[in-house]
Amino acid sequence: MRRAMLAGLLLVATLIPVGCVVPIYHAQPGDRARELIFVSEGLRHIPEIWERIWGLDMPDVATPYRTHGGVI
Repeated sequence: MRRAMLAGLLLVATLIPVGCVVPIYHAQPGDRARELIFVSEGLRHIPEIWERIWGLDMPDVATPYRTHGGVI
């Protein structure tokens, strides 16, 4: 009986095409496209945030030439 239950459970687990227990994206193509666009818009800003955190978007203070910097 135990072997039959395990075989049945294995059969059910292999026949149901589920990629994950909780799917990340919606099953409908329209909703899934909207979700993917939303996620990609958020990921698009990562390089800008990285530059701002590390100060790469600011001018270099060790310039090889002198600048006045005062009010003329």
